[in-house]
Amino acid sequence: MTAPEPPRAPGGCPVAHGAAHGGGPAPYGGGLPTGVPLTPLYGQAVADDPHGLYARLRERYGPVAPIELEPGVEAWLVLGYGELLELTRNEALFSKDSRHWRVPSEGRLAPDSRLQPMTAWRPTLLNLDGAEHQRLRAAVSDTLAQIDHRQLRETTEAAANGLIDSWGPDGTADLIGQYARALPLLVSTQLVGLPTGSGPRMIELISHFVDSGPESVRAAGEFQSTLAELVRHRRGAPSADLTSWLLAHPAALTDEEAVHHLVVLMIAGNETCINWIGNTLRLLLTDRRFRATLTGGRLTVSDALEEVLWRDPPTQNFPGRWATGDTVLGGQYVSAGDMLVLGLAAANADPAAQGAASAAQSSLGGNRAHLAWGAGRHVCPAQHPARIIVETAIETLLHRLPDLQLAVPAGELAWRPSPWSRALVALPVLYSAFTPPRPPAPERPAWTPPTTPAAPDPSPSGSTPSDATSTERTPGSEQPARPSWWNSLVGWWSGR
Repeated sequence: MTAPEPPRAPGGCPVAHGAAHGGGPAPYGGGLPTGVPLTPLYGQAVADDPHGLYARLRERYGPVAPIELEPGVEAWLVLGYGELLELTRNEALFSKDSRHWRVPSEGRLAPDSRLQPMTAWRPTLLNLDGAEHQRLRAAVSDTLAQIDHRQLRETTEAAANGLIDSWGPDGTADLIGQYARALPLLVSTQLVGLPTGSGPRMIELISHFVDSGPESVRAAGEFQSTLAELVRHRRGAPSADLTSWLLAHPAALTDEEAVHHLVVLMIAGNETCINWIGNTLRLLLTDRRFRATLTGGRLTVSDALEEVLWRDPPTQNFPGRWATGDTVLGGQYVSAGDMLVLGLAAANADPAAQGAASAAQSSLGGNRAHLAWGAGRHVCPAQHPARIIVETAIETLLHRLPDLQLAVPAGELAWRPSPWSRALVALPVLYSAFTPPRPPAPERPAWTPPTTPAAPDPSPSGSTPSDATSTERTPGSEQPARPSWWNSLVGWWSGR
């Protein structure tokens, strides 16, 4: 892509190419517009109505809009579907290496900035291009490929049943705090080989730095220290877990590289699953069309999950790309060193995207052209395990509690004020009936690599809940015996 010479304002600053979109000409000096207030991508504005915010930005600026990530820190938000594809497919011009970013080099990013945990350079597949990225991506992809998908589904279902059993007979629950936030963590701590008792603290730390909140820098440091200790231990005493497999990979990761990639895996395995579960359940409880098509068998759970990835992806924005030279994207003049944020939710809603224009009129289930996982060489490598966890979580909950109802008006649901995650604070529900859990699978050693190709999953991905065996929940209802490991783990999570 050639970079035309931008028009110059008095004093030599480039002039923004925004008049055609209603924004009016505004001078930019090194990326930061002067005389034009930047739209904040933080705080309640992005939590209360992000879709409205993106629509207003699109109307004013077009597919690429100037924003502020925190006071004095500017960036571009890429709202256009085509522009986001262009951004992610051109590594030479839009690098994943945040060391190109002008803001820190100009001394404008404070050491305790809330943006540090999500933007600081690390030796991971997220922050590198070219051959080094391919080396590290191969290590992560091959490590994830060793997960036994059948066992992952069984483990997730057992954990889900254990959590539901722990709620008691009163017919109330918070599906975020008591289910969506707990379930992926119960699975992922076993996956990576962390002690089960570290669970609540780890999820608290993840939430702090993904929200770019006041505690984000301290939380990121503590989180990394915990994983560094795990790597040191597994280097000397390997086991059947993701940490050990990552260390044993032919890519020969250093301890530092392994720690940073565990950070990536834990975020992908928890934050994404938490929000995907929560956003799917919210849509199920607040959208009659969505619930009717799902429970009526016209929409499979798998298709429902795809619709959520279109309408409310678990990661709404993702940092980022950094321009390696002056160029033009979406009609905006981008300077070398500028940061560009991937507006995943906004790009999915772009009317120019195939299928997105009809989002308000019909289901998008089954259409996987969304950008919820990113695009290009850096597309998320953990999407398949995440899908198994989330699909099993939804299926199990609907089977056990087929008469779920929202306990508060939909308008009272609150969202976390994160520029990156699309995440509910709570999802309170009521229920009166349940079905017994399926008989537990026999105990087997944890996370042994498959020696032969896994047999096809006998349960269809589109299974839907059944009302036939619903009975009133009563104190002391008999339940099939849970494996002892899950008894202790769920008891720990529930405070018993």
